[in-house]
Amino acid sequence: MHRARIADKAAKLRLDEINRIKAKLNLAGLTLLAIDREYGLPRGTAGNTLQQANLAGERAIAAALKTRPHLLWRSRYHPSGERRAPQPAENYRRPPSMLDRRQKHETDGSMEAA
Repeated sequence: MHRARIADKAAKLRLDEINRIKAKLNLAGLTLLAIDREYGLPRGTAGNTLQQANLAGERAIAAALKTRPHLLWRSRYHPSGERRAPQPAENYRRPPSMLDRRQKHETDGSMEAA
């Protein structure tokens, strides 16, 4: 068994946050597309909101889960519930894709062999 290769603590925390929200949606029987439709958002907004800060998407997902946005996205809100302004730059970076991780692993492996 192998471990996830996430060295950046902030990236790991963001992935944990995303996975926690996805699990809550799954338990509630909700889909991101259904949230887009129900709250009148453009298609894909709720899905993109998991990766990047989007106020309308955050509010829609929180409403669908019957909670408040600051309880779901601790990295995007102050503990008081006030939204961070401006958002930290890492809230606009997507986590690395499988291809990115594979390419990084291949380049790291080639350096170790040398």
